[in-house]
Amino acid sequence: MPIDIVIVMGVSGSGKSTVAVELASVFNAAFIDGDDLHPEDNKQKMAKGQPLNDTDRMPWLQAIKQRAFEYVGKGEKVVVVCSALKQSYRDLLRDKKYNTRFIYLKGSYDLIYQRLLQRQGHFMKADMLQSQFDTLKEPDGSENDVLTVDIHPPVLEIITTICYSLEL
Repeated sequence: MPIDIVIVMGVSGSGKSTVAVELASVFNAAFIDGDDLHPEDNKQKMAKGQPLNDTDRMPWLQAIKQRAFEYVGKGEKVVVVCSALKQSYRDLLRDKKYNTRFIYLKGSYDLIYQRLLQRQGHFMKADMLQSQFDTLKEPDGSENDVLTVDIHPPVLEIITTICYSLEL
């Protein structure tokens, strides 16, 4: 069954947007940056250094799912950037009608923290990274639609690994 939706997930600063843009190009798919779908209240909360909770994230996850399904409903493939930190969030994004795959970009706290310190103009600040790691429930063997990819190699190598693994 061909893949309809690829969700690039992980904590903030793991390289989701960079990888997803390249992957969408290779996959000839539409691109959705989940950050663009955060309600303004969420963005303001994060800009103040306050982590989101499950209640904050639910409307955002529903908006991502709805937007992705709009593309697939029109016959397009889509690559989505979404942290999808918990299995319950990933479960919400799954649907039996569409073949969805998750790419978990995994890296160490120290590496990602250094990346966040260098990032300019984003509402997610480096001092909030610990809250992301605290929330993160890494995919385990029960989630057979998740591919875990190490973020240490260069982006081209990460894309090659993903494409080979997903047989794109």
